[in-house]
Amino acid sequence: CETCSEEEAKYRCPRCMKYSCSLLCVKKHKLALSCNGVRDKTAFVSVNEFTDLNLLSDYRFLEDVGRTADAAARHPTVHSPTTKKLLYCLRNKARRCNIDLRTLPIGFTKRRENSTTFNCMEKKFYWHLKLVFPHCHAEYTLKGVPDDKTLADILKPYIDPVESDPVVCQRLKIYTVSPQSDVQILMKIENRKQNSIRYNELDASRSLLDNLKGKVIIEYPTLFVVLKTLKNDMVVLGQ
Repeated sequence: CETCSEEEAKYRCPRCMKYSCSLLCVKKHKLALSCNGVRDKTAFVSVNEFTDLNLLSDYRFLEDVGRTADAAARHPTVHSPTTKKLLYCLRNKARRCNIDLRTLPIGFTKRRENSTTFNCMEKKFYWHLKLVFPHCHAEYTLKGVPDDKTLADILKPYIDPVESDPVVCQRLKIYTVSPQSDVQILMKIENRKQNSIRYNELDASRSLLDNLKGKVIIEYPTLFVVLKTLKNDMVVLGQ
């Protein structure tokens, strides 16, 4: 025992690795070293000393983190009347614009991501928007996109050969070198069977609000930017 140096050690502290023989010595060593006796899950372990037990410990630690994050998402403040009132107002404003906006329950990824707001002074939506470029396997998330902005202007920083960002332009090169007439903007039609997925074609010259009218939106719009000349499995409604 490293506390009394008299009896044979029976216990070892998970935190400081000190040996103790009894409960009394355990309490003494905690008091003397200000040790709480709880194993430090984030303590450094060298590769040479890394064992299966350390791997299991790390796995359990990550599970604990996941449970804590999930519990935070389910906290009563998230379900407060204020939050519900804001969502109700957002859906109501969308309905007045002939948009069927639907929100998901707390815990869904799209619900957490969504940053769409409505400015009552300007009477304007600022949408959370996701752009998907299937031919390049690229996705971009935009926040605070005004509803009166045209789709052509929204896409300019991505596929315009002059105004687009050089890094983005290089990644989306197949789009920037193609003529603008080949670019097609699609949006998935919600509430259809899984084996019958269809898309609506949007008008790039019209505003985002005009394109969303008469459509069902779950949390926020996701726009698929495709090229007509390249074969894809996206069936546009009416084809």
